[in-house]
Order: sequence, then structure tokens, then C-alpha cells
Amino acid sequence: MANIIDTATNNGSFNTLVAAIQAAGLVDTLNGNGPFTVFAPTDEAFNKLPAGTVDALLQDIPKLKKILTYHVVSGKVLAADVAKLKTAKTVEGSEVKIDASNGVKINDATVAAADVAADNGVIHVIDTVLIPA
Repeated sequence: MANIIDTATNNGSFNTLVAAIQAAGLVDTLNGNGPFTVFAPTDEAFNKLPAGTVDALLQDIPKLKKILTYHVVSGKVLAADVAKLKTAKTVEGSEVKIDASNGVKINDATVAAADVAADNGVIHVIDTVLIPA
């Protein structure tokens, strides 16, 4: 089985996310032992951001790292476990809200696909980029 980075790369729907992870210097971290849970925004999710946002973030590495680490939770949290939670502490340091009353939402993002397995964790595909407060 592939690690989180290779799984995301091979999927083909996370080109912007993988490029951002590379730009932020987080590849080695997410290639590490983990386990990690990644709420992974698709390329379409990044496309929903205002024009120029992604390019601006790629020029502001500290802000980019803050946003990317806001999408990562330590440990392997499968969908069945996520659905039981109200919040989850991110690697960035703050919490995301979880609402499983109608599907699963992480803040304002809907989980489009859950439990994409990787050898060092799990990916949950989301339709919106999470922005920390």
C-alpha cells in the first residue's frame, strides 16, 4: 500500500494539494510513520477559492503551512470514528467542527469519500478547502 502522499498523487484529484504540500515542505512529514488522518480537498475544492488565492498561498509559505496542517489530524481516524466526534484537534493546533447529522461535514466542507486507505493513515476527501480562523 502507498503512503498518504503517494496515494494522493496516484489518485489524480489532488494535484493542487500535492503541489501545495511540496511547496510547504511537508512531504517528508506526511511520508513519515504517522498515522495521520488527512481531510484532503480536491482540485475542484481549490478551484472554488477566489481567483489568485492558491498562487498567493504558494508565495506565503507560513500561511500555506498553517492551512495545510489544519487539514491533518494525528492518528488514524476512520469514518465510523469521525462520525462520533463533535470536534477534532488538528496538527495546526486549532479544532475543526464535525457534524455527522446529515452526511459528514468538517467545518463547511462535505466529506465526499471516506476511508481512502494509506499505509501511514487515512484520507477523507472533502469538497472545500478548510481555512483556520
